[in-house]
Amino acid sequence: MPDPVDTPGLSELPLDDLVACHECDLLMSKPVLAHGEKALCPRCGYELYAHRYNVVQRSLALVIAALLLYVPANFLPIMQLNLLGQSSQDTVWSGVVGLFNSDMQSVSVIVFLCSMGIPLLKLLCQLVVLLSIRFDIGRSYGLLLYRIYHHLRDWGMLEVYLMGVLVAIVKLADMAAMTVGLGLACFIGLLLVQVLLEVVMSPHQIWQALSGEDVHAGD
Repeated sequence: MPDPVDTPGLSELPLDDLVACHECDLLMSKPVLAHGEKALCPRCGYELYAHRYNVVQRSLALVIAALLLYVPANFLPIMQLNLLGQSSQDTVWSGVVGLFNSDMQSVSVIVFLCSMGIPLLKLLCQLVVLLSIRFDIGRSYGLLLYRIYHHLRDWGMLEVYLMGVLVAIVKLADMAAMTVGLGLACFIGLLLVQVLLEVVMSPHQIWQALSGEDVHAGD
């Protein structure tokens, strides 16, 4: 786990050989990493980047798993409520439709984008990026889509929606008979897969592979 070297002659090095810490802005020379190693900032200990095994193959598997979970997570019942002899099943999609029909169109659009639209767009961007690296085609489009993906990262808020669902379950537990649906399990699975994907899909290796610098990104 080598640390980058902070050398006094940084101005003489080309930009491609330099790296700046995202946390403390320390400028240092970029180390060459072997598989399984990661570079840490010598000042604050922040992980600058890592060189992970089989980045493309593992990331592709996770993206496909997330896409398979996407439909049941959003369209299968998250929970079923039974109150005074009446029952209702709630899904993510039915929540968006309910807000729209309740004259809260702007809120429904925001909920749709943050819980369904942007997460799906992020997954599709990641899929195309990984396929462009895997089959060595359309890498210029892959670069564009990877930039778009980074701009979308802060807008997909599945964890916020999940917290809202959990709070609603706790509050309604004493008011009505409630059954947790399969959609909630799929939603939690989708969230966990996306978190793992963020860890596995090393940005440093993806950028290098898209620019043609790292031919071993999929090793």
